[in-house]
Amino acid sequence: MVDEVAEPLSIIFEKSWQPSEVPTDWKRGNITPIFKKGKKEDPGNYRPVSLTSMPGKIMEEILLETMLRHMGNKEMIGDSQHDFTKGKLCLINLVAFYDWVTVLVDKGRATDVIYLDLCKAFDTVPHDILVSKFERHGFDGWTPQWIRNWLDGIGIGPALFNIFVGDMDSGIKCTLSKFANDTKLCGGVDTLEGRDAIQRDPDRLERWARANRLKFKKAKCKGRGNPKYSYRLGGEWIESSPTKKGLGVLGDKKLNMSWQCALAANCILGCIKSVTSRLREVILPLYSALVRPHLEYCVQLWGPQYRRDMELLERVQRRAMKLIRGLEHLSCEDRLRELGLFSLEKRRLQGDLIAAFQ
Repeated sequence: MVDEVAEPLSIIFEKSWQPSEVPTDWKRGNITPIFKKGKKEDPGNYRPVSLTSMPGKIMEEILLETMLRHMGNKEMIGDSQHDFTKGKLCLINLVAFYDWVTVLVDKGRATDVIYLDLCKAFDTVPHDILVSKFERHGFDGWTPQWIRNWLDGIGIGPALFNIFVGDMDSGIKCTLSKFANDTKLCGGVDTLEGRDAIQRDPDRLERWARANRLKFKKAKCKGRGNPKYSYRLGGEWIESSPTKKGLGVLGDKKLNMSWQCALAANCILGCIKSVTSRLREVILPLYSALVRPHLEYCVQLWGPQYRRDMELLERVQRRAMKLIRGLEHLSCEDRLRELGLFSLEKRRLQGDLIAAFQ
């Protein structure tokens, strides 16, 4: 079946690519609103997801794969860029960034961190500027023009966004880390010169955003560090916060991860309690799919160091297993053994070994 479909598709793709023409049907999509957070009555709390034609998507993936391979060979995507970059997922981004921070802290240096967020970045990237960046990177004329026609009337995807922000860190002096449209800056601030150096980088980023016709979402831009000193982004002060969630991990100014342990422990166990069935075949898959991921998301970064935090997480798993009918007479250890489960502490050790190997 694959061979029969591949040949006519390749002919269609060739006839679309050379004249840079995108069939209208390929761009017609079904828009589905996906709830993010906040009040469900607010339309602004929904992200539009467009389901478009599969042949168009396949064509886009073929071109993007070629473009990213070209940029990788030319080393056009810097080390600061993560997300939709091979081998650079959330955990790698967080571990690398916190490693930079802890190196400064271990040297006894005061350190400030600034979190920046581009406003509706995927939907507002100017396509003409994006295409001009393709051309500067040496792509042939057909490919950028096809991408321009494909994107007409829709937002860009993460891979194209990575290409667009590839020059964002030009001239930046502090440590910068990018994950999609989230950007983090950190630097030592032992002296006034150090604080002034950090301030110059938000100024550079603000100029970059204006030149590329983007805006930072000022309400979501935060600073973490010295509460006696504030930084500006454009004409507005960046609010200082003692705690900040970055890529779903909550930490404080002392790099204490107990906040994240409490956040993970306060996960959605209630969604399992509301299920009427108490059969093992029902509760165990629900726990594995809906609860345990909250307890283990990027845990190689924030893994608990205090016994009270370890116990806090283990308690969630024990409460979930108590919901299963027929195991009430067993101890916690025997219950896990009967279900073929390990303690969360052992699972973290396994995850640490896997992460270190990778």
